Amino acid sequence: MTAPRTVELRGKRIEITQEKRARLLAEMPEIEWIGDTALRANVTDAWVAALEASGFAKISDMKPSGNYDSRPLRSGTQADHMRSVCRLALKTAEEMASLFPNFTYDRDVVVAGALCHDIGKVWEFHPDNVSRWKQNPRATGMPSIRHPGYGVHICLTMGLPEQIAHIAGAHSAEGELLVRSLENTIIHWADVTFWKVVEAGGQVSDTDPWLDGELASVSGQPRK
Repeated sequence: MTAPRTVELRGKRIEITQEKRARLLAEMPEIEWIGDTALRANVTDAWVAALEASGFAKISDMKPSGNYDSRPLRSGTQADHMRSVCRLALKTAEEMASLFPNFTYDRDVVVAGALCHDIGKVWEFHPDNVSRWKQNPRATGMPSIRHPGYGVHICLTMGLPEQIAHIAGAHSAEGELLVRSLENTIIHWADVTFWKVVEAGGQVSDTDPWLDGELASVSGQPRK
């Protein structure tokens, strides 16, 4: 069992306890698929710290969409999205490995990278940030930092390896400016597939209660 520890993220001291870890794992159980003990612990703690530093109680408090201003899923959560991308990415990697004898990939990096690829959404999706950006887009930008960029900050601050920070930072459009790793390429296309298929299947909401008017509350939940 990993001992409790104190970390600092964005100037906030955060106590990472076993209770907080257990709540996170209940929401994202695929973390347990990571074979490397240290990587598994750091992915868990990175999410605990990212949520607490941003004021979210859980991943599912965030709007379930690809970007802060895109329409949300009809059902399901942001955690469901990342879990689905993880499973899609693993299936892709396993299929390629079964077809090509010389195809090799790092399973732990695929799992950890998929589960952390959107960790930066705690910044881009936070209602206070979105409200502030809307009031004066020219002050700091809108958004000031997209979730890939903020994801790199979280990953490196929390001691996650370069491979995971690369996936967080380059799984989306930013990745077109560099050469993606193999594992990031797999996760990128799993992510694209997820959003394209849910849209084609009619699983994207026609309305956006998060951005219809001002965002409702610091929790990120839609207005009742």
